[in-house]
Amino acid sequence: MAATGASIFPANLSLVFCLDATSSSVRKSKPKQISFSQLPRRFAISTEQPPNTATKKTSCFSGSGRLEKREEAEPVTATMSEDPAMERGSWRDYFERSKELLSKLDGGPPRWFTPLECGPPMTNSPLLLFLPGITGDGLGLIKQHQRLGKIFEVWCLHIPVVDRTPFTEMVKIVERTVRSENYRSPNRPIYLVGESFGGCLSLAVAALNPDIDLVLILANPATSFSRSHLQPLIPLLDIMPDKLPHMLSSMNVHLGDPLRMMIKTVVKGLPFQQKLGELSQDLAAISSYLSILADIIPRETLRWKLQMLKSASAVSNSLLHNVKALTLIITSGKDQLLPSQEEGKRLFFELSECEIRKFNNSGHFIFLEDGIDLVTIIKAAGFYRRGKHIDYVSDYMQPTPTEFEKVYDENKWINVVSGPVMISTLEDGKIVRGLAGIPSEGPVLLVGNHMLLGLKLIPLVTKIFLERNILVRGMAHPSMFVRDKQGAYPDLSKYDSYRLMGALPVSATNFYKLMSSNSHALLYPGGIREALHRKGEEYKLFWPEQAEFVRMAARFGAKIIPFGAVGEDDMGEVVFDYDDLMKIPYFKGEIERTTNGAVKLRTDANGEVANQDLHLPGILPKFPGRFYFYFGKPIETEERMQELRDRDKSHELYLEVKSEITRCIAYLMEKRENDPYRNLLSRLIYQATHDFTSKVPTFEP
Repeated sequence: MAATGASIFPANLSLVFCLDATSSSVRKSKPKQISFSQLPRRFAISTEQPPNTATKKTSCFSGSGRLEKREEAEPVTATMSEDPAMERGSWRDYFERSKELLSKLDGGPPRWFTPLECGPPMTNSPLLLFLPGITGDGLGLIKQHQRLGKIFEVWCLHIPVVDRTPFTEMVKIVERTVRSENYRSPNRPIYLVGESFGGCLSLAVAALNPDIDLVLILANPATSFSRSHLQPLIPLLDIMPDKLPHMLSSMNVHLGDPLRMMIKTVVKGLPFQQKLGELSQDLAAISSYLSILADIIPRETLRWKLQMLKSASAVSNSLLHNVKALTLIITSGKDQLLPSQEEGKRLFFELSECEIRKFNNSGHFIFLEDGIDLVTIIKAAGFYRRGKHIDYVSDYMQPTPTEFEKVYDENKWINVVSGPVMISTLEDGKIVRGLAGIPSEGPVLLVGNHMLLGLKLIPLVTKIFLERNILVRGMAHPSMFVRDKQGAYPDLSKYDSYRLMGALPVSATNFYKLMSSNSHALLYPGGIREALHRKGEEYKLFWPEQAEFVRMAARFGAKIIPFGAVGEDDMGEVVFDYDDLMKIPYFKGEIERTTNGAVKLRTDANGEVANQDLHLPGILPKFPGRFYFYFGKPIETEERMQELRDRDKSHELYLEVKSEITRCIAYLMEKRENDPYRNLLSRLIYQATHDFTSKVPTFEP
């Protein structure tokens, strides 16, 4: 991560131009927005910078262009409970706003603007600078504005149609803004979201400012321009007609697949007529907008933009070696303008800190498509932070209903196949089916046994969230958060659902923060050794000798809930384990290479638990059975704080928790023999004869 550095520009100097470009003058007073009658509604153009989010009032423009005051909402909390599905615009919104902006702000130099629907963001939110693609209107995030505006201070770059600023000068414009804002707020990161051409611009600025804390999010970056379908068009422009629709047709621009999105929505249960009406409006808007573009972007403008893309690609590629910023590349599988997915792979190896997220069914203008939510992508990738370093507790935001629904749907198969049974213990010791025994108020520490490969994690966390509205933060192995360019680890995108649901790297610091924030935490003391056990070691605990969690839990008076989980042997059988793999030179070398590249845990431990070698055992699948979870009676520590400071006393409680987990496992293994629906086939028959949403019976607790 690039360190934050000082800037030579004054703190209050920011390159945000007004219509007449009068002013980059330095003022010591707080900058104000200026009102112009010809401004489009919904946009705020500032002479210096968008409104300071710390103020209680902000300026906005009414439909008449008058400068008005509106009361800001209270600072947005980190829960992000708003449903993004309720906040998204349409293609028609984009086209109407583009027409309005391009027709009334088509002169002057490039300038920054903040859409009024953005904000106010959370306190200390990072700055997000959106750098547009070839159209240059700065509206490429229009469907994302409301969501982004809650967690970022959003500035969008508008490049007028008639502007002919060279790429190198464009870099300087963005660079000066980055430096001045870094000087003004040196402890917050600056996000550069670059789309297509904006991706090249982002890379060039990052390369020239390695001392500034930047985070790059690049959507289909145009660094691949020399290999695109656009490159051959440059010499053909002289013989092509002036009207742009013919040009767009020849380029086969892919704006996404509205019909596919409509079908997907109908499958989810939304009214067909409602979605069909929205689709018709969008298609009509697309047709109308193409005719408008023919008048707004003539041949000479398109020629200039393509030449700019060529220059931008060449310059940014020559500077890749100097880019130190953390980078997230978003690529589309149906990008008809650029070979984006191939370029994403290339950049992954060229850049020192880079991650990729692929969207195989999306087109070039990915942020304008339904189903694409940039905030969700950033959260799931673990890219959101408000300080120099990510804080996995204070920077985390709970999943919205739509985000949770997506996680649940994507992992529905494991819930269907495993048919999880949840049993808990009330405070009076009564065992009941369901999760009523889990306390609603934290801090709470759930401690259990790892089943093979940790397959029970998604059913466990999603069931608790769905039934009790309790988010359990799972402390996971650091390999879920650290990339490996050699491919030894799984693609980090495989763990996006876990991160979205609150997973964080296991560490004493993160454990402390969870307990101090009254969270519900999930801990598996057996770690890797237990999750990747050998043949015949099902449900065997591999715990360290020392009490790792008791004293920390007692420090905050947390309730400890021991639980057991069984069912892995109903899903598969280990036939080729660690011991077998280590006998084969090739696999032995791969295991050693993978383990050496991973973050080391329990370096001071002894015995079997110290074996943290990362490997994938050979598993023979079985006809699916069922998962069972049994949560024991909560163990209170609040009244024993002083007592548990003693190492011997805390060790006694540690052994008590371990013994209770063993008892829970034994209880489940005995009781499941009386479950008439332990087999997948019997559960499917029951649901087919009743209701597929009904709860399948099990044994009596």
